[in-house]
Amino acid sequence: MEKKIKVGVIGVGSIAEMHIAGYKADPRVELAAFCDINEERLKEKGERHGVTRLYTDVKDMVAKEELDAVSVCTWNAAHAPCTIAALEAGLHVLCEKPMAMNVAEAEAMRDAAKRSGKLLMIGFVRRFGNDCAVVQDFINEGYFGDLYYAKATYLRRNGCPGGWFGDKSRSGGGPLIDLGVHVIDLVRYLMGNPKPVSVYGATFHKLGDRHELKGQAGYQSMSRSEGVQDVFNVEDMATAMVRYDNGAVLQVEASFSLNIAHDTGTIEMFGTHGGIKLDPELTYYGEMDGYMTDVKLAIPTALSFS
Repeated sequence: MEKKIKVGVIGVGSIAEMHIAGYKADPRVELAAFCDINEERLKEKGERHGVTRLYTDVKDMVAKEELDAVSVCTWNAAHAPCTIAALEAGLHVLCEKPMAMNVAEAEAMRDAAKRSGKLLMIGFVRRFGNDCAVVQDFINEGYFGDLYYAKATYLRRNGCPGGWFGDKSRSGGGPLIDLGVHVIDLVRYLMGNPKPVSVYGATFHKLGDRHELKGQAGYQSMSRSEGVQDVFNVEDMATAMVRYDNGAVLQVEASFSLNIAHDTGTIEMFGTHGGIKLDPELTYYGEMDGYMTDVKLAIPTALSFS
């Protein structure tokens, strides 16, 4: 029988459940160890998933366990130190997005991966959706021509997850680093990864986390259990315009709090032969036999905005 890949999970909060479910569903993987600074949660998750090798120190875990890879699912401020510790121990790493708190940390993670010769992957899951595959197919077949402009929005009316997400010392920022990174990465990936050469951006802190609203449910996540009165010192809305070295331009909007009708997540890409909108349905805008056409594509999307 082929040897199983031994995986550890660092940080066993809400997002870790998605990683754990994926590993448990793969017969090639053995879920070997958990690590978390919250001992109560660590014990509960260990019992829930049948993992008995439990640690509160990441360096202790990677030194004592014979692992092949880890998922890093901590709050953002711990991404770099946990990733680097795992890489230096000779492990492959799947790190949740955003990659790090800043460029210096991200570069240190990249350099550690190069030194170790191990794989470092960031959890930009939108690249693996059915919608992404279809758009790539359309691009490869020339349906768009020259893609020169794109708009990407990930907007919530009342959508701060609570807990550490509003604490800049742990999160590094608000909706731009939490939500916006998904749509920024997806658009750039579809455009062939052009290099950004200039950025204009603005952030706002106007509505906060709206914890004072009465009778109005907000976005719910397991992090909310830490209390709606947690510190909120990140932006509640951000916008930016990015210009790439191939001349293409991307406009981005992301919010936790915004006075809009409803939450929305839309990507629009515009080319010389056609354009497309993902919201999350796919609609292609082009021309046929001298007429402008709108074509809805009947495909399921593996991932959607929430």
